[in-house]
Amino acid sequence: MSPRIAVIGSGPAGLTLARVLHRHGHPVTVLERDSARDARPAGGTLDLHEGLGQLALEKAGLLAEFQALARPEGQAMRILDVDGAVLRDWQPRPGDLANPEIDRGQLRDLLLGNLDVRWGRVVTEVVPESGDGVLVHFADGRQETFDLVIGADGAWSRVRPAVSSVTPRYTGVTLVETSLDDVDTRHPDLARLVGDGSVAVYGVNRAIVAQRNSGGHVKVYAQFRGEPDRHTNPDRHGGLNRHGGLNRHGGQGPADTDSDADNDAEAVRSRLLALFDGWAAPVLDLVRHGTTFVHRPLYALPVSHTWAHVPGVTLLGDAAHLMPPLGAGANLAMLEGAELAESIAAAPGPGDLDEAVRAFEEQMWARAGRWAEITTAGLERLVSPDPSAALALFDEVQPS
Repeated sequence: MSPRIAVIGSGPAGLTLARVLHRHGHPVTVLERDSARDARPAGGTLDLHEGLGQLALEKAGLLAEFQALARPEGQAMRILDVDGAVLRDWQPRPGDLANPEIDRGQLRDLLLGNLDVRWGRVVTEVVPESGDGVLVHFADGRQETFDLVIGADGAWSRVRPAVSSVTPRYTGVTLVETSLDDVDTRHPDLARLVGDGSVAVYGVNRAIVAQRNSGGHVKVYAQFRGEPDRHTNPDRHGGLNRHGGLNRHGGQGPADTDSDADNDAEAVRSRLLALFDGWAAPVLDLVRHGTTFVHRPLYALPVSHTWAHVPGVTLLGDAAHLMPPLGAGANLAMLEGAELAESIAAAPGPGDLDEAVRAFEEQMWARAGRWAEITTAGLERLVSPDPSAALALFDEVQPS
């Protein structure tokens, strides 16, 4: 008899795990708090790395489908100074598939496929029961028991308390996200400024980054150091995840939160324009022409976050190792989901499941710890008193 496995959360980590398990013929239950697959915007764009996210998709049998949807041209990156002068203008070589971009919604639909997701299942607590499996409590009062519960439910995970008392802490950096729609027609000058990929401008303790998505949509992220105000408190019930993730170039990627848009968009716009006063007019136009504004304070777990193994419960992705968003989070989460699924599928019998999970955790902690150190140091350089630190970081990570 196959073990009863539940994945909490239908983000990249949970869906990748479910797809790989499905491919190996193992049943799995995906529990998602959203009421439907399109209940809220999926977020921006992700760059999936060779050896990480792309490897996970290969394990799921979806690499060819991903390549048909991905945008290799989205790897382009331009960096300006606050006066608008171009400091760097990097374009990918023809055939470069190292980190192609894909809209988060497209990736979600690709991973979902024909998976059976139980929508609208709000988990409130996970309780391991000695010898009797793991009890999952839902907001509607129902309960269900599983042999293995995998928390892939983001920064404010409801599964994490079953294994760890640690909670995320504010990094000192907040992003404010806005958007430009139909940019090529409505704002052709800004479309040329952003190009096929991203444009980033770094100042003293602040930055503005814009990233092209598909369909003429551009995400813009203003970021700055300071304490989060009343508008920037995280929605602890919504599974705050990537917070507008920085990609490998120091640009911005997708956001995945349930934070509400600020009700007074004009007031937020005015505050941001004042915060970036004196910057080049085309750069400020990215904010001036933005629509809805959403505050996303960046939180992270400790670099070396681990826990004493608890039979029947484990974590993936941001639930396990939320880190500053420099493009590693979703890639790591997807690979972890694929690797855990393969470990489960390879377990000789139900009695070997716990040992497979324990071995996976050790591997995950070691790799995630290295990336957490890199991203923590990277955030300090990207939003820094010295703007040249961001440019130096960009030069370090670019291929020769």
